[in-house]
Amino acid sequence: MKLSWTLFFALALSANAAEFDLAAKSTNELGVDLYRQFATGGQNICLSPYSIQSALAMTFAGAEGDTRAEMARVLHFPNNDTAIHASFAALQASLAEIPQKTAKIADRSKQAGGPSEPITLAIANRLFAQSDYEFRDSFQQLIKKFYGAPCEALDFKKDPEAARAHINKWVADQTRDRIRDLIPQGGIEALTRMVLANAIYFKAPWGTEFKEGLTKLKPFRVHGGAPVNVPMMEQQKTLGYAKREGFVAVTIPYSGSDLQFVILLPDDVDGFANLEYRLSNEILADCIRLPAEEVDLELPKFKFEPPTIALADNLKELGMQMSFDVPQGSANFDRMSPRKTDKYLAISNVFHKTFIAVDEKGTEAAAATAVVMREVSARFEKPKEPIHVKVDRPFFYAIQHVPSGACLFVGRVTDPR
Repeated sequence: MKLSWTLFFALALSANAAEFDLAAKSTNELGVDLYRQFATGGQNICLSPYSIQSALAMTFAGAEGDTRAEMARVLHFPNNDTAIHASFAALQASLAEIPQKTAKIADRSKQAGGPSEPITLAIANRLFAQSDYEFRDSFQQLIKKFYGAPCEALDFKKDPEAARAHINKWVADQTRDRIRDLIPQGGIEALTRMVLANAIYFKAPWGTEFKEGLTKLKPFRVHGGAPVNVPMMEQQKTLGYAKREGFVAVTIPYSGSDLQFVILLPDDVDGFANLEYRLSNEILADCIRLPAEEVDLELPKFKFEPPTIALADNLKELGMQMSFDVPQGSANFDRMSPRKTDKYLAISNVFHKTFIAVDEKGTEAAAATAVVMREVSARFEKPKEPIHVKVDRPFFYAIQHVPSGACLFVGRVTDPR
């Protein structure tokens, strides 16, 4: 029987709100680690640290011994198991309150010209498990209690391709069809025993929309090089703003102000690499409540739909080796399923896919992450005038939950076209 969402959020909200700090901090730290790995080229980037960390936190619940200790280091988790999962439940509960809050704001603001739509923020977790495989009840109950994730039986052995199509359809449904084909062909095989999935869909109006009539073609230094004309939005209003060493930080609130769009813009056209090098959870946490300033902001419109990325190599490089059974025989997910001498579970891959679009009305974004478990054997300063911020060169962005500081999405724009 499915756990009632009302009960799930009542359980989570019964804890002190500060309990989501652990989940937020670890999410941002892993997000920065992964972002740095993808920032070696000149491409646009979009990642959802929240989606990735949620899926891996569920997987972590099943790990044991050295595998568990190694995952904890990479995921920036403490030793207190209960605190970890309770923190993710508290964060998800806090996020779930936002649509209801902003629905009331939308009702009040329609006649005043404010945002006429509430924020849509939908988060879903699910386990897809091999129907005849032995999984521990305690693991399934923990995931249901803290992550609201039901367990659905599939037959990977008989028809892995049908199972892949089923999971991909679930992800597409949860993300309003923005994330399709999350798991690529071959990503599910006959030896797959469980897929732990997270999906997030986000659509939010700005607190004050940009006027479409002010959007003009203006130059943007693509990849920090020659300027190319792109649609540039503009508005002058009170925003979060701070001047830091080598860059400025600007935050644009979405309706209700519990979520915000963060911009980190280097002072110099060639200063973006240094900004990325210095990026940290501390810098992101500092953006939660920047001083309010009158800002004349120019921001390019952009829309990205990157292909699925496989995170196995990235996580191994960060130090998560045993989870992938490196070296052979080291994977230990005994808390998920009883580990036998000759048969046991290991992660085969972690698939991640995102979508983001930023325009005059607001932002739409989606992401999904799937952790695929495979059965293996033993063989294997404040001015007086408005501050002009012209975002005309590569910049870092994030969609941030203000109460916790957790970044639902992070990325960079090197070419907004």
